[in-house]
Amino acid sequence: MLKTYSVKASEIKRDWHLIDASDMVLGKLATQAAVLLMGKHKPMFSRHLDTGDYVVVINARKIRVTGNKTKQKFYYRHSGYPGGFRSTSLEEMLESHPARVIEHAVTGMLPRNRLGAQMIKKLKVYAGDTHPHQAQLRTVPDKAEQ
Repeated sequence: MLKTYSVKASEIKRDWHLIDASDMVLGKLATQAAVLLMGKHKPMFSRHLDTGDYVVVINARKIRVTGNKTKQKFYYRHSGYPGGFRSTSLEEMLESHPARVIEHAVTGMLPRNRLGAQMIKKLKVYAGDTHPHQAQLRTVPDKAEQ
């Protein structure tokens, strides 16, 4: 009789992935990052465990959107007080907080529970091309160099 393999928390190995957001469409980038954060690219993926990797996104300021979303897409929030409703367009958000645009898109693709909150902590987004995670990222040598 075959037994079903169940991954243990001690067997989970986390890698670091670097995504350059220059001229990438927001939705496709968010999907790619969410898959890596959840661990769906691994054969040992398990829904009830956080098997995902760390994701570093650089150049968030250079993200692309299709259509007329820069003027038509809005982010909404409410303070809870009367008259506390605020809305910000994508264009304004990209000028003031470009990292939040990607964080918001990726958060919407993760589970809405404690596990999703744990996964989103492994996402690091930077507006420019510099980041403090150079030591964690392993560079893979090209085949031409070998």
